[in-house]
Amino acid sequence: MAGLFRNSIARWLSASLLLIVAIGATGVAYYFVARNKKIELDPSTREDRIVKTDEEWRQILTPEQFRVTREHGTERPFANEYWDCKKQGVYKCVCCGLPLFDSETKYDSQSGWPSFYDPVKQANVGKQVDKSIPFMERVEVHCARCQAHLGHVFEDGPQPTNLRYCINSVSIKLEPRDSGVAERDNDKRDE
Repeated sequence: MAGLFRNSIARWLSASLLLIVAIGATGVAYYFVARNKKIELDPSTREDRIVKTDEEWRQILTPEQFRVTREHGTERPFANEYWDCKKQGVYKCVCCGLPLFDSETKYDSQSGWPSFYDPVKQANVGKQVDKSIPFMERVEVHCARCQAHLGHVFEDGPQPTNLRYCINSVSIKLEPRDSGVAERDNDKRDE
C-alpha cells in the first residue's frame, strides 16, 4: 500500500513538473516574440499636447465617447458608426480634432470596427503596451495630442504596412472630403 501511495505522489509530482516546465517555456517564447514585435512604441511628446480634467472632458464628450476615449473602453463590434462606412474623407480625433486616418487607408478587416493600415501622419498616433487582459500583450493606440484612447494596432493587416489599426468609431469623427481633396494635416504623409 505504501508503494502504491509513493507511485501516485511520484506521478503527480512528474505531471506538476511537466506543467511548470510547459508554462515556463510558453512564457519564455512569449517574451521573445513580444520583444521582437515590428510595432514601434513611441511616447507622445508633442508641444501642442492638450491636457484637461475628467470633468472638462465630460462637458464636451458624450458618456460613450468619454468611456471609450478617457477610460480606455471598447464599443461593440458591428454596431458602431464607421465599421462599414464607405464615405471619403479624413477621420479626426473626436476629442481634439487632430487628423488621424484617411479613408484611403480604410479597409474591411471583418472585425466589426473601422480598420486602417496606416495613419495620416505617424506622429499623430501614439502607441503603448496594453496589458489590461491577463496573459495577453497588445499595443494600444491613442491620439498623440490629447491622449484619447483610439483602439489597438495588430500585425495582421494588408500591404504595404501589414498593420491593422482597429479603431473605436466613437473615438473618431469623419470629415468628408470636399471636391476630392481632404485636409491631411497640411503635411506630407510620414514614411
